[in-house]
Parts: sequence; structure tokens; C-alpha cells
Amino acid sequence: MIPSSTVIFDMIHKDLRFRLVFLVDEEGMLLREFLHSKGISKRTLTATKYEGGMITVNGHEQNVRHRLQVGDKVAIIFPPEQPSEGLQPEEGPLDIIYEDEAILVLNKAPGQSTIPSRDHPTGTVANYVAGKFVSDGLPATVHVVTRLDKDTSGLICIAKNRHIHHLLSEQMMSSGFHRQYIAIVEGHVKDDQFTIQQPIGRKDGSIIERMVREDGQSARTDVKVQHPFTKDGHELTTIALVLHTGRTHQIRVHLQWAGYPLTGDDLYGGTLQWIQRQALHCAVLRFKHPVTGADMQFESDMPADMQSVSRIL
Repeated sequence: MIPSSTVIFDMIHKDLRFRLVFLVDEEGMLLREFLHSKGISKRTLTATKYEGGMITVNGHEQNVRHRLQVGDKVAIIFPPEQPSEGLQPEEGPLDIIYEDEAILVLNKAPGQSTIPSRDHPTGTVANYVAGKFVSDGLPATVHVVTRLDKDTSGLICIAKNRHIHHLLSEQMMSSGFHRQYIAIVEGHVKDDQFTIQQPIGRKDGSIIERMVREDGQSARTDVKVQHPFTKDGHELTTIALVLHTGRTHQIRVHLQWAGYPLTGDDLYGGTLQWIQRQALHCAVLRFKHPVTGADMQFESDMPADMQSVSRIL
């Protein structure tokens, strides 16, 4: 993580390429070594050199062998990014929870895909974010850090630059990126708190469905009971979940395996009696800001359709 005392954003430019500025506090380091100490990879330096970026010291372009002095101002201007051919920028509504030069945190409604697919090539979160970047004049593409299924609601984090995406992905791999969900499952969950640690892989014969299987990828989900209740004679439980890995359909598969399918999740054994989509919502994101190192936390309330299920009438 980059120390906040040595980094500032520097976006007060007509040139809106993403840039970071560092103040040098150690004498005699090579520029290459200094940038590496700030989390800038060799690959990023190469891309910066050959794909339209720039590295400057005190406003003058320098190569990576330049030797630095205390008090020097080092700027890395990242190369412009273009959306992939499969991502068409569109104008559309975005529920923006937080935005700065590096990240964007959104609240996604149920029923909207995060990224385009063959079945949903337009109208996705990524389409609308790409459209926003075009409108804002940012030479950036969409880097989805935390992706949600189409029918899962809640918080999504998006990076505005691939270097920022890389830093946040490293946090996720080291369990420094906290994702908490709230869900409504069928049945009264017996244990107040437990962990499901079962590998997940594709179900034979299906391109969509996943299952717990020995040859799958490792996956861990922590479960904590919030509120068991009975609705129309049926036992249900509101639970909180923390993801430690990010496998496709992880929560849905793990809860089915545990015997508590999400209500509304008919793909994995849930009923559609009270809600027409899986009752799953990303309620909390907590991580360190990839540039400043500041602790960031964002919260989203349970949406109305899930509240109507949990309300005992």
C-alpha cells in the first residue's frame, strides 16, 4: 500500500489522463526503484513508456534511470485507455455512492447485469459507466472490481484505471477487501455462526450452473444469523455473509449445499413465492483506498423487495 503522506492526486489539468504524483523523501534512488516502491509494476512502466503515457520529475520528462533527490516531485501519467469492442458506451442512470479520481462505488438495482453478455449486450452497469466516462472526457475504460450477478442488488466497486484495479485485486487476494452481504434463506438456520469452505466448479452439462465439487476452486463464505422468522407458515432466516473468495454464484451454491437455499433463487432450489429474484444484497464494502491508504467503508440498505419478504405480516 502506498503511504498517504507521499501521494497526492493531481488532476487539475486539461489532460485528463489518470496520473499520480509522489513527493520524494529519500535521497539517491533511481526513478525506476522509486516507482516500484510505490506499487508501480514493470509492466505498467513499459505500458506508460510505449502506449502514450509519461513520467516526469519536477515537470520534466525523465527515463527510469534518473537519480532522484529529496523533495523531487515525480508524476506518472498513465496511458489513455479505450473500452473494448464489446463495450458500447451508453447514457443511463447510475446510483453513485462515492466517486473520486481513482474509484467509483455504485449501488446496483436488481435485474441489471454488471457487464455485457450475449444475452444482455446493452443496458449494463459497465455500458452506463463507459458512457459516463465519455461524457466526463475521461480517457478510461471500466474495470469492475466487485461484480454482482444480474439479480443480486447492492454495492459495486469500479476502478478508473488498470493500475488501480491491480492494487484493489491485490487487496482482495490478501483478504484486505471486505464484502458483506445480507440474504434471506429458506429454513431456520441452526447455528448462529459458521463457515462454509467448499470448492466450487461448473455443473456437468451446464454452462451456467455451479456446484460444490472436489475438483472445483477453493471457496470460503462466513455466515452469521440475524433474524429467523416465519412467513405464511414457512420458516425463513435473514443472514449476513462475508465473502473471502469470489467464485461464480459462490453464495448461492454454498447456501444450497448447506441446505438453506436463497428464497427466490429457483436455479438453486429456492421458491418464487415471495420474491422473483434471489434475495441477496451486497450491503457493505470496506477496503483501503488504493492511492491514499485511507480506510473506506460504504453501506447500502436492504432493498424494498427483500424488506417486504422479511416483514412479518
